[in-house]
Amino acid sequence: MKNMMLMVIVLLSGAFAGDKKPCCAPTATEEFAAFGKDMAFVALHEAPVPFVFEAVAGEMKTIKTFDGSDANIYEVKSIKKSDNYLFVFHEWWGLNDYIKQEAEQWRRDLKNVNIIALDLYDGKIAEVPDSAKKYVGEVKEERARAIIKAAIDYAGENAKIATLGWCFGGGWSMQTALMLGKQASGCVIYYGMPEKDVTKLKTLNCDVLGIFGTKDGFINPKVVAEFEKNMKAAKKKLTVKNFDAVHAFANPSNPNHDKEKTAEANAAALAFLKSKFNP
Repeated sequence: MKNMMLMVIVLLSGAFAGDKKPCCAPTATEEFAAFGKDMAFVALHEAPVPFVFEAVAGEMKTIKTFDGSDANIYEVKSIKKSDNYLFVFHEWWGLNDYIKQEAEQWRRDLKNVNIIALDLYDGKIAEVPDSAKKYVGEVKEERARAIIKAAIDYAGENAKIATLGWCFGGGWSMQTALMLGKQASGCVIYYGMPEKDVTKLKTLNCDVLGIFGTKDGFINPKVVAEFEKNMKAAKKKLTVKNFDAVHAFANPSNPNHDKEKTAEANAAALAFLKSKFNP
């Protein structure tokens, strides 16, 4: 009897100990959010220089998620009526004026494409690294996906949608492309965390352009090589553009971004997107 009781206690203690361990591997977005706890990663992101953008063609709007709550988007409508859309995902500072400026620039460059910059922080904008790492850690996957689904519904079932994002937003560009199904037109990732699950990648319905820095200590060459291997296994097309640069080298809000490499990276992204909207 004593031996049986001891066995029960051992089994129960093991079960409770197991509760403290994660039941499964972190998602790609959770894995990226964990970087916010690494001071070396935080140090790579200098606070944006204060900047006030005067909208020319875009405006902030609220749309409803499935539960009736509000989500924020910055929309820049195409010059001519179009079912082409580019979803833009902010870096870890939030949907600030720099991202709104980028949204308007992409509309000017792509012309007959509607641009929607999504706010995954629900109105919060970080001005210093401490706030940014707090906000990125507070993003709940379910809520982020609800906001994205609301934007997809807003664009409509006939919409042809490409995605683009930097850093934190790069990972969400990838995840949104997976969510879009047959509506996916193309995906641009600026040094965001790639999806690692080959089974999920097999459901992808668009090509991907990945822009990475070879000196990036986080989304590093090993991560990129694994991404290439996984995309090949999934039989999906991935084009990688590697730059001799550190993480965040092309971030719109980065006061020390590499202008020359940023211009080259953006030119590659523009050519890729044009080929998807105007084959």
